Amino acid sequence: MTENNPAPGRAGREHPSLSVVLAGGGTAGHVSPLLAIAHALRNRLPQAGILAVGTDDGLETRLVPAAGFALATIPRVPLPRRPSPELLKLPARMRRAVARSKDILTDARADVLVGVGGYVCTPMYLAAKSLAIPIVIHEANTKAGLANKVGARYSSHVGTAFAATRIRNGRLVGMPMRAAVAGLDRQAARNGARARLGLDPARPTLIVTGGSLGALRLNRAVAESVRALAAAGIQTLHITGHNKSVTTDDGGLLTAPLYRQVEYVDAMEDAYAAADVLLCRSGAGTVSEVAAVGLPAVFVPLPVGNGEQARNAAELVAADAALLVADADLDAAWISAEVIPLCLDSRRLAAMAARAAEHGIRDAAERMADMVIAAAGK
Repeated sequence: MTENNPAPGRAGREHPSLSVVLAGGGTAGHVSPLLAIAHALRNRLPQAGILAVGTDDGLETRLVPAAGFALATIPRVPLPRRPSPELLKLPARMRRAVARSKDILTDARADVLVGVGGYVCTPMYLAAKSLAIPIVIHEANTKAGLANKVGARYSSHVGTAFAATRIRNGRLVGMPMRAAVAGLDRQAARNGARARLGLDPARPTLIVTGGSLGALRLNRAVAESVRALAAAGIQTLHITGHNKSVTTDDGGLLTAPLYRQVEYVDAMEDAYAAADVLLCRSGAGTVSEVAAVGLPAVFVPLPVGNGEQARNAAELVAADAALLVADADLDAAWISAEVIPLCLDSRRLAAMAARAAEHGIRDAAERMADMVIAAAGK
C-alpha cells in the first residue's frame, strides 16, 4: 500500500471547492478515461481536490503521477467467477479493502466518488455507500464489468461509452479521452503529423497498431504484406509494441520500401492524423477515439475473453464506417484483397470517415464532469 501525497484528496488545499476521488486502474482502458475525467474537472474547477485510487501494480502508478494527480492505493480484490479456494479468502480481503477505502474517502473529505471499473472499484463503491458519499460511474465496454454492475446498484449517475451497453441507470456519454485526441482536426494536422512520424505527406498511408503491448497476428500479417503494400504505392507505419519489433530470419529488423516500424508512438493523435486507414485491435478506447476523430479503421478483435472487442466495433462496422476481420482470418492475402484497395479508394475513405464521425463523441470527459458536479450537489 502506498500513498503519494500526505493529503491526496485535498491536493494541498485547505478548502477545495470540491473534493473528488476517482477509482480505477490496472490497464490503460481504465486509467485513460479516469485521467480524462480528472483533467475535465480540473479545467472546470481549478481549485477542486482530486485524488486517484488504484493498486500498487497497475499502470496508474506511473501514469497518474505523471499527469499531475495524487495517487493512493488499496489491495487488489479479484472476484472469482467460479468456486475455488480463492473464494474462501474473499470476505476477509474485501473487508480489509473496504476499511482502507473508507480511510481514503474520509481523509480526502470526499464529496463524490467516481469509478471507472476494475478490481479497485468494488471496495471503493461499498465504502462510499456506507459513508453516504454519492457515486458516479463510467462504463467503458459494451458488456459492463462486474465491479460497475455492483456500483450501479447505489448510483443514478452512470455514463456509458457505447449505446449498446446495458447497465442500471446507464446513459450514453461517450468515452472520456485526452483533449489532444478529442480536439483533433485530422485534415489540418495531417502534414505535420506525417513529418513527425517520418512519413511522406503525399502517399496513401496505412498505420498498424496492436496497442502498447503489440499484437502478434497483426505484426505477422503486415510483415508478410510489406512488398504488396509498397507495390501499390502505400506507405506503412507499423507500431509493433514494446519489445515486439518485427525481425527477419537472420535476426535483423525488417526493412522494406515505404515501410517503417517503431515500437511505440507517444502521441497517438499524430498516428490518427497521419493515417488514411488504421489497422488495429478494437478495444473500447481505440474504437471510441477513431470514431471521434473520423478515421476509417480495420478492426481485428482479440480472439480471447468474452467477445467484447467484436461488440465494441459492431456499431461502426454496421454503419460501414469500419471493416472487421477475425483474428484467424487476417493474413497477407486478406490485406491484399481488402486493405490495399481500401487505402487507394479516396472516395470510399471519405465516406467512411464521415460515417465514423457521426458516431463519435468528443466531449465525453466534459459530460462526465457535469455528472460529477451534479452528483456532488456543487
